Amino acid sequence: MTVPRLLGSFAPGTAPDAANPLLVLLPSLGTESTLWDGVVAALRADSRTAGLRILRIDLPGHGASPAVPGPVSIPDLAEAVLAVVDEAGGGGFHVAGVSLGGVIALELAVAHPERVQSLVMSCSGARIGTAQGWTDRAAQVRASGTASLVTASAGRWFAPGFLDRDAGGPGARTLTALVDVDDASYARCAEALADFDRTADLGSLAVPTLAISGEHDAVTTPASMQDLADDIPGARHIALDGASHLAVLEEPATVAELIAEHVGAAERAAAASVVHDHGMTVRRAVLGDAHVDRAIAGTTPETAAFQDFVTRTAWGDIWARPGLTRRERSIATLASLMTGGHENEIAMHVRAALRNGLTRDEIAEVLLHTALYAGLPAANSALAIMRDVFAEHDAADAPDTND
Repeated sequence: MTVPRLLGSFAPGTAPDAANPLLVLLPSLGTESTLWDGVVAALRADSRTAGLRILRIDLPGHGASPAVPGPVSIPDLAEAVLAVVDEAGGGGFHVAGVSLGGVIALELAVAHPERVQSLVMSCSGARIGTAQGWTDRAAQVRASGTASLVTASAGRWFAPGFLDRDAGGPGARTLTALVDVDDASYARCAEALADFDRTADLGSLAVPTLAISGEHDAVTTPASMQDLADDIPGARHIALDGASHLAVLEEPATVAELIAEHVGAAERAAAASVVHDHGMTVRRAVLGDAHVDRAIAGTTPETAAFQDFVTRTAWGDIWARPGLTRRERSIATLASLMTGGHENEIAMHVRAALRNGLTRDEIAEVLLHTALYAGLPAANSALAIMRDVFAEHDAADAPDTND
């Protein structure tokens, strides 16, 4: 097999800053990256996606990409796409693909989940058609060229009446471009589809996924796309009325809207995950692994949202702020807990204060000072809790006399 050399280009008018999110767009077999022109124009006009870098990549022997010199597999094509992304700056990226492009996008998500931040599969699947069907298609193109596919492709790609309404527009130009595709490269891509099946991997896919289908698509039907979404945890499926296999060309504004929503949601989720992960690091540093592990082990479906809220807000935000040291935050926390009468939290934060570097005398001084404003009963309770925590520490530090 051969990892081909692919070429891509940033869509004009999209954000050039390498720090901005990257969206990679992949076309279908027999089409060029211009298939996405209408979607790109709509994304450029949408304030939600104004910060996106949009990278479109052509398939082997299609558009700007050179012909592939030998047999190629879907994993080879995925690695070739990844190479273009790395040349463009690397890092994580969102990816959307149509038909074969969607298959390549899925392979990227399965093989490189650490890189793919969200996945959009338009009129595609974990397996498309039959091996014999793709083998026959490859043989036809080798014998008669891609020109022999134009009539059949017109029927497969577009909804009834679309080309009449299109009248020399992007649909007609897409069919014209099919004739210019390198025959051998087309055939090798078709054979790659014949060998591809990622159905068994869908259940373990953790990448946010959107499946888009066209009402009239007889290749990757709305039913098959719904099945795809059902097999991927958390995925959703949207069927577009009045569209067929090239739904992204027929309904670019709607597809752009769906992509904007999907990418935006994935970006927000990723940002929240970063805050959560940092919050968990701070939480463990302050409270200790044993305490946090017990809290996590005791989480139920009803308390999971609260645990996430506490980790992100208390520990990922407030405790992580640079304005006070952790010693100072322990002092403020102990004073607040004692004043509020929150005795069930005091022991935990006495332990945290020791971990944050306060001495026993300093903790006692904090509680004494707070007694002046919170009252003697609150001080009595807090000091008793403090004494118990210190006793626990002494017992834990005592030598084992049974050795």
